[in-house]
Amino acid sequence: MLLKNALKHTKLVLRHKWVVFKLCCRVGIPWRGFMHDWSKFSPTEFCESIKYYVGTHSPIEECRRDKGYSYAWVHHVSKNKHHYQYWVHFGRQPIPVIIPYKYVAEMICDKMAAGIIYEGKNWKPESEWNYYQKERQGAIIHEAIDQLLLEVFAQVRDNGIKKTLTGKNIKSLYKKHCGKYLN
Repeated sequence: MLLKNALKHTKLVLRHKWVVFKLCCRVGIPWRGFMHDWSKFSPTEFCESIKYYVGTHSPIEECRRDKGYSYAWVHHVSKNKHHYQYWVHFGRQPIPVIIPYKYVAEMICDKMAAGIIYEGKNWKPESEWNYYQKERQGAIIHEAIDQLLLEVFAQVRDNGIKKTLTGKNIKSLYKKHCGKYLN
């Protein structure tokens, strides 16, 4: 069973990485697309993921249901700057900070690819908009990044991926929402 899960999980991760790479190329950050999620092959992430592999959603969700937490997730967000959780300063209270452009662009591609891979033929342009509406509840994310993601996913919903995910458009939206916070 573990060997079968390992093979299926590897295939799933590689399919996800491929879609992220293609989307990252569209937005002008191919290197980020190539480097995306290699930590999923680290022992911490890979072993937990094959144990909880189901194929229809993230093994991290299954692990959280079973144990209430996921070491793989803690490891993943601490090693991958395209997750908003990486960009939270923890002091007396958590303070989200502005995420640099290349990681926000990769985050967008990652979120789109996850939906495309997990939803398969059921994926629709409004899928990420709907998913993000739930995800953002309680998320510790900078307001400007949140507004940027909302606008990107609304554009995908209304105009499709090809018109929305271009380097020019994503850079323009980043500047619109985050420009005043940059030095």
